[in-house]
Amino acid sequence: MMQGPQNRRKAHHFEPRWPVALTILVVIILFAALPERIRLFPTPITYVAGFAVFIPIVAVGLTAAKPRWLRVERTVTFVFVVFSGGVTLTNLSKLIEAMLYRPADISGLQLLATSVAVWVSNALIFSLLYWQIDRGGPEARKNGASATPDWLFPQEGAPTADVPRGWEPTFIDYLYLGYSTATAFSTTDAMPLTPRAKLLMMFESAISLVTVIVVGARAINILGSQ
Repeated sequence: MMQGPQNRRKAHHFEPRWPVALTILVVIILFAALPERIRLFPTPITYVAGFAVFIPIVAVGLTAAKPRWLRVERTVTFVFVVFSGGVTLTNLSKLIEAMLYRPADISGLQLLATSVAVWVSNALIFSLLYWQIDRGGPEARKNGASATPDWLFPQEGAPTADVPRGWEPTFIDYLYLGYSTATAFSTTDAMPLTPRAKLLMMFESAISLVTVIVVGARAINILGSQ
């Protein structure tokens, strides 16, 4: 006997991972490109850590987001965020230390380039974190099993011809959220709804502010005086 439509298993949708993989690749390249006196780990360790992160992301795409690989991907992503966030903070502290106590060790151009790398990596790392925690993660959003939202996006309140009803944010939306938070030091279009969302955005804004005001401004001052 054939099963009716109501008894058929609901199709499982998953979000494409290539933007996430590209973001992680950019973070790894930025870490590897830092000056040796600022870099926390040798370049080979950075590449090995990046390769380990890519394995579950590729597996999710190849297996059509099987639950086991989704759990592994979520865990590895959180580990990568914590690891790379710690690296970013350490790099920023080393930059400030070199700027204050060893100004002859790093030129104005190196200081400016490194501050840009720290700023960009900060925005990308928080984008990955926002993408994984909001509403239970990407697959929960795609399949209608979303938990309480951490952010409210404007597309959700006013569906139009270009924004269908039932719209859910994807990684690009969280990438923009991370970028705008690092740039404006505040909310732009997406509004934080939960305490953890507000605290994370405050933390990201603080790192960005120190990078731009303290390090970037000093680098421009050095270059301008040469």
